[in-house]
Amino acid sequence: MKKLLSMLLALAMLLALAGCGGGTGGDTQQTPGGSDGNQTQGSDSVGTEDNGSGADSDGIGDYHIGIVTGSVSQSEDDRRGAEAFQAKYGEDKVTLAIYPDNFTEELETTIQTIVNMSDDPLMKAIIVNQSVPGTTEAFRQIKERRPDIICIAGESHEDLPEIGSAADLVCNNDFVSRGYLIIRTAHELGCDTFVHISFPRHMAYETMSRRVAVMRAACEEFDMRFELETAPDPTSDVGIPGAQAYILENVPSWVQKYGEKAAYFCTNDAHTEPLLKRLVEYGGYFIEADLPSPLMGYPGALGLDLTEEAGDFEKILAKVESALVEKGAADRFGTWAYSYGYTMSAGLAEHAKNVIEGVSEITDMDAVAAALQVYSPNAEWNGAGYTNATTGVKSENIFLIYQDTYIMGDPGHYMGSTQVEIPEKYYTVS
Repeated sequence: MKKLLSMLLALAMLLALAGCGGGTGGDTQQTPGGSDGNQTQGSDSVGTEDNGSGADSDGIGDYHIGIVTGSVSQSEDDRRGAEAFQAKYGEDKVTLAIYPDNFTEELETTIQTIVNMSDDPLMKAIIVNQSVPGTTEAFRQIKERRPDIICIAGESHEDLPEIGSAADLVCNNDFVSRGYLIIRTAHELGCDTFVHISFPRHMAYETMSRRVAVMRAACEEFDMRFELETAPDPTSDVGIPGAQAYILENVPSWVQKYGEKAAYFCTNDAHTEPLLKRLVEYGGYFIEADLPSPLMGYPGALGLDLTEEAGDFEKILAKVESALVEKGAADRFGTWAYSYGYTMSAGLAEHAKNVIEGVSEITDMDAVAAALQVYSPNAEWNGAGYTNATTGVKSENIFLIYQDTYIMGDPGHYMGSTQVEIPEKYYTVS
């Protein structure tokens, strides 16, 4: 009996020792945010396999980041930015996915594409750019199953307070500040009229309707004429060809009607190329696109082949600028020097990396701007928290951001837009 008791006691001790050592292989839960708020630019080396120490040789650590974008055919800049981030840190660390082109009619597929990212036990951050309808629901489902995953929305198509309730961070182009700054820039270039081109579906969006209200108010401040023109919705029966044909046909008469000192703005990407083409030919100004980029409309409007310059925005900008100067259109056309879509995909992922590593806070605007600047080194960014026009309450996790406007000429120049103080009254204009 004593021998049996001794054997049972030894067995119990062995089991206890085994239980104490069983926790070394589990995932470590990480929480967003750090203590010092400093920005890390990141390494240019490609990620390698785990070396057994819990961190990689490039300093990224044992975790994954996922980026969901549209396809190359629908959102090329967004996708290329995601690919650039993946190339920088490696396919073993960065996972990419594409939501359906027809996302409005394939809502469930869109949601599932985003949610599927959370199946990876090492996934620690998911960025969606652009955040099309369904992103809010996807983030809610992810947070229910994996609250440790950081969810970041770039350029949301959904109601900002709604998606802000599900995401850790939302970043949209600053429709309030830009509404004021685009008009201010047009005024500084000598324009006396501003023509806004859109259609009812877009005007139903809060971001676009509020921007129009700000633009109208800014025109009053700068003593400029404000005009609205309606063009066909490319998603209607006429499609993209019909919508573009309408712009091509009508710009000459608009220039005659409003004069060569009028600046034009359109809310749809498909309208941008024909608008630029005709303004180069007939006169008029174009400050920047709805989602600015040297690639937005300019290559097609100017007949440029940018194959050799692909991915190098400084060379792309130089080629576009040179073509405009050759056509006698210097100092009338502007853009953001670095693609908004490209920079958002890569920059928000860079910010997520810094947050996971504890060197940045998730809602630190300066840290977000620094991460974006990694992929736009010669441009400045600014922005502000989203303010509800009805309540006047400013959101802590919804940022409206913008890049300095670059006017192409001989030489071209930045307008210093990021240094301009926006009058407080415009943040509650609706």
